[in-house]
This record gives sequence, C-alpha cells and structure tokens, in this order.
Amino acid sequence: MGTSWGTAFFMLVASCVCSTVFHRDQQTWFEGIFLSSMCPINVSASTFYGIMFDAGSTGTRIHVYTFVQKIPGELPILEGEIFESVKPGLSAFVDQPKQGAETVQELLEVAKDSIPRSHWKRTPVVLKATAGLRLLPEEKAEALLFEVREIFKKSPFLVPDDSVSIMDGSYEGVLAWVTVNFLTGQLHGHSQETMGTLDLGGASTQITFLPQLEKTLEQTPRGYLTSFEMFNSTYKLYTHSYLGFGLKAARLATLGALETEGIDGHTFRSACLPRWLEAEWIFGGVKYQYGGNQEGEVGFEPCYAEVLRVVQGKLHQPDEVQRSSFYAFSYYYDRAVDTDMIDYEKGGVLKVDDFERKAKEVCDNLENFTSGSPFLCMDLSYITALLKDGFGFAGSTILQLTKKVNNIETGWALGATFHLLQSLGISH
Repeated sequence: MGTSWGTAFFMLVASCVCSTVFHRDQQTWFEGIFLSSMCPINVSASTFYGIMFDAGSTGTRIHVYTFVQKIPGELPILEGEIFESVKPGLSAFVDQPKQGAETVQELLEVAKDSIPRSHWKRTPVVLKATAGLRLLPEEKAEALLFEVREIFKKSPFLVPDDSVSIMDGSYEGVLAWVTVNFLTGQLHGHSQETMGTLDLGGASTQITFLPQLEKTLEQTPRGYLTSFEMFNSTYKLYTHSYLGFGLKAARLATLGALETEGIDGHTFRSACLPRWLEAEWIFGGVKYQYGGNQEGEVGFEPCYAEVLRVVQGKLHQPDEVQRSSFYAFSYYYDRAVDTDMIDYEKGGVLKVDDFERKAKEVCDNLENFTSGSPFLCMDLSYITALLKDGFGFAGSTILQLTKKVNNIETGWALGATFHLLQSLGISH
C-alpha cells in the first residue's frame, strides 16, 4: 500500500516548487537535500528503488525502499520497505576490516533478491556509519570503510560518489525527525504541529524537536539549532547528538571502564548488576570483565546514583521539552518491549515516569534475576536518568514508543534515502 505522506513528499520532487536546504548558524549545513536544481524529470511510469545501509554501533542494517510512479506526470508514492540486519556492527571488526565488510556483502544479497535484475544498475546503494565508527581511531574507521567501498564496487548497483562515509550525528537527528513527521503526515501543507524525536543508539543519542517558544530559540546554544524550508514553510529545529551517551557507551561509563588505563585482569563492578554475576562483555571489539557488588549495595537507589554521574550536568536542558510530546525509538523501544511495558508489534504510549517505575521494580529484585540481559536494571535506570536529569523531561511527559510507522522503520534511513534519490535525480 502506498502512503499519503509519500505522495506529499514527492510533491516536492515532481513540482520543484519548494527547495530544502539545511543551515547551521546561518551557514549552509547540508546542501543538496531536496534541492530544486536537482529535480528529476519523470518521463515514464515505473518503479524505482533505493538502498540505504545503517552501520550502527550494535549492528548493520539494510533498508530497501520501493517507490512507484503509476502514471507519468503524477506523483510517485512510497510502496514499501524491506529491512534486515546483522550483528555485531562494523566497529566490532576494528582489526578485521575485510571480515566486517563481509557482513555488508551478506546484506547486499537481500537487496539483490528484493530488486529486479533489470533495475540493479540504476538503483543507488549507500552506507552511512554512525557513532560506532565515530568512536574509533580515524585510521581504523577508514580501513573498515575502504573494505566496504570495495564490496560496493563489485556489486551490480549504482555506487554514487561518497557512497560509504561516517555521518555527522546531527544529520541523524534531523533526518529521523523528517522521517517520523513525514510518516505521520505532520509536514503536509503549512502545519507546524510536529512531534519531537528521541533516538537512543548504542554509542550516541539524539534529541530533535521544533521549538514553539521564542524563549527556546533565544536560550538555546547556536550549535543546537538548524533551519530549513519545506512546502513553503520554514522549520527551525532544535537538534543535538551526544556521542558517548548511547546505551552501551553509558554502560562503560557507569562501570567506570572509560576511566581505567588498562582493562586486562580488571573486573568492573556495579550496584546495577546481580550480586552473584561474573561475566564478560564485548563492545567495540574490546572485551570487558564485569560483575555485581559482592559486598556493597545493590538495587535502584545505589544504581541510580551511578548512572546519574554519567549524565548530570552534561546535557543541555531546553525547558520546552517538559510540555512537548515525543516519538522515541531504538533502545527506548527495545527496553520497553523487554520489560513488557509495550507490545512488540504495536508499540505503545508511556510516560517518562513509567521507565522509572519499571527500573525500581527490576533493580530492587535483582536477587530474582534469572533471564534476559543482566544489564536490564542499569539500562532502565540510565534511560530514566537520561530523560529526567539529562534532557530535563518531566515525569509526566508522553512518549510514543514505536519501531515502525505505517509499516516503515523509524530512524534516519528513510530521510537519508530521500536525499540520496533527490540528489541523483532518480525518478521516472
């Protein structure tokens, strides 16, 4: 089924009435997105495709989007998406770049199976790496990207310039906001009624929303504001990406592993873990030994004190978020599903306080822990601290937890694919 918001988006593509250029502090920030000068010419009815790889810190995902223009001169619509993923992420192959690239090759087979052979040569493929690779030394990250480029060159698909790169964290927030608000129809016409977005990855987290108060614009640091025009409307977004504040990076910070010179032979302990626990965990290609407090306190209060040190005073707190509603996805969604707060398929609506309530329930019963992630108490406590003490959300703030909207994955990938197709002038 095509979606109405897809039609709305491609009104921009087909008519070229509006152009979209992102700006940061009055300087062109993201030139090329939706530029009218690149407006494609539709010459025949057809189906066309876009392939977007999301190389995150915890896994690599492929999104294969299908777009259809049924009648020449009319507007194309989004027909659907095929999504697959593999674990671990590319950053886990920091010393085996060829092996890491093989995981991308595996996912490329999904695209070949999904797209008719006759369309391969004109279907663009792009990989955008996020926080996992941003945290690696530059030469290590580049070695991984080089091997992926070699895989792409051997593929039957269209490989644009700069097809494999590390994406700036702020792009993630803006493009995820565009995706969600297109999927929900909030950007049609001149509406300024939009939803904010919260994305919690493994290594970084993003917050993006459209401020309604002049006070927010006046008090926000300049680097946190981005302006663009769409459908004859101007949007000035609050957006920021916090590297090192993703869920798994926060685990290391909570354990104190980021402050330790050498980790060999060292066991990191936390009040957020079952007292009897002794285990190992690999993140970013590094193996960590960790366990519970064998003699000290465990439970919600001491655990919360640990995670609070990670976020308190380190994030900007716009007052307006206390009165706003947000879509939240990635690990916000996953941990809510893991603890039966929402349905896996349907998602659900929660208050920020619901995360705190569940954190207390899990953390104060660690002695009964029998299955699932041993980090569940720590993760829920961190999410609570991030939302309340980091971003400054009120406990009553409503969050819409979702994995898909209109059967399309949330996140930045669809917005990035819009950019890709538009910049290449791909439409028929």
